[in-house]
Amino acid sequence: MKRILLRSGKSPFDVVSHEQAMHRNVIGTNSGNLIFSDAAHKLLLTPETEVVSTNRFTVDPAEAGRINEEFDAFVVPLANAFRPSFAKQLNTLSKLIEQLTIPVVVLGVGAQATVTYDTARLAGIERPVKRFVKAVLDRSASIGVRGECTERYLKGLGFRDVDVIGCPSMFLYGDHFAVEKKAAGIGPDSRIAVNGSHDALRTGHLGTVMDAAIDRYPDLTYVAQNLTDAELLYWGDVSDAAGLHQAVPAHRTHRLLRENKVRIYVDPVTWIDDLRQYDYSFGGRIHGNIAALLAGTPATVLCHDSRTLELCRYFGIPHLRATDVTPDLDPAILYEKADFGELLNDHKVRFGRLTAFLDRNGLQNTYSHGDRGAAFESRMASLSFPPAIEAWQGEEYGRLGYRIGWLKHHTDRARQEQQATARLMAESAARTAQLEARIELLEKRLVSVQGRSAVRRARRAMRPVKKMFNGLS
Repeated sequence: MKRILLRSGKSPFDVVSHEQAMHRNVIGTNSGNLIFSDAAHKLLLTPETEVVSTNRFTVDPAEAGRINEEFDAFVVPLANAFRPSFAKQLNTLSKLIEQLTIPVVVLGVGAQATVTYDTARLAGIERPVKRFVKAVLDRSASIGVRGECTERYLKGLGFRDVDVIGCPSMFLYGDHFAVEKKAAGIGPDSRIAVNGSHDALRTGHLGTVMDAAIDRYPDLTYVAQNLTDAELLYWGDVSDAAGLHQAVPAHRTHRLLRENKVRIYVDPVTWIDDLRQYDYSFGGRIHGNIAALLAGTPATVLCHDSRTLELCRYFGIPHLRATDVTPDLDPAILYEKADFGELLNDHKVRFGRLTAFLDRNGLQNTYSHGDRGAAFESRMASLSFPPAIEAWQGEEYGRLGYRIGWLKHHTDRARQEQQATARLMAESAARTAQLEARIELLEKRLVSVQGRSAVRRARRAMRPVKKMFNGLS
């Protein structure tokens, strides 16, 4: 049986509590990561293939030897990895891949440029990107990218083996896709989901549109995605006492949190299931809206950069550039204009491109070589996943002791780790002092044997050693 190591925060079958999900950061700071990693896991799982999650997004390059011995391929689903803030992680991933002797296949990597596809801001990460792509192409037939912007960017860097395959998340159900408008229009009684990063909501008119939507649609829920959002919902904050207020839902003083209208999911299965009950979803989060579309719920993406725009264009997802959003925009207009014809009519063609890409890279898929995901879905149905994290209101007194105990446990662990580090530093400082004493003794002996000139030469020779030990203290 072929064994595939899949880069992901956790296996789809790994049921974790809210506390574990936050502590382990299984979402990789953004729960959207789990949608495409779960979809990739399902896609690659066949009777002849075992898929194993890395259970963390950063894999130590020192593990390369073990990976070479235990696995037949390393599959790396990625999102907007070609961005300046990801350069360090990209270099770590490249260092790992460069030591692998097994095939390495990348699914859906993207560049994060402007909404006009201007990649000038990526000039500073050209070397890390080239290093990564070269390492991958040395171990695969081609690299799978999410859209036209990334394809153009990589070809501009001199790479030719680039395939546009979109994002695995859109193929969670293979070549089948179903989404329809449940009503002719949306109104005050409609159930609406809205999403968007805090940064996006602070720029342009997205925040204004969301605020107006809160007033227009009483049954509106903000679906958050970041780790910081999960921690805010679960633990709360002191914003009320401190008098902190922001226009975006970043504090418990925001009206969406006060009214318990914010959710975040640590499992795509519950996320998608809940969105089946909504009438419409809109906002700047690409995977927040893909989750809605997978649930069969109409959605519109408000694109503020290339990472969202190129996916919308490739898949035919209804969208509007953030620069075209006006402060008086009513989501009802977006709903009315949303056309899903291209998304539905061309989905099988796009799925064929993905499976052809997998074939070229020696990977089977469950739809061509397995049971079309039936075993995957059956196993998922047998598991009980935690619901969405909501804004803790403090009424669950029975859970208060548990929360305090859990927090104390991990605070104690952090304190122990700090103490262990302090001990190591103290031991290092003591060893450095001993070495300096021995160096001083040797200098005195040299004075008596060779004179001062020898001492000067010895001191110059010992400077690198002193510098090294001083750095350890």
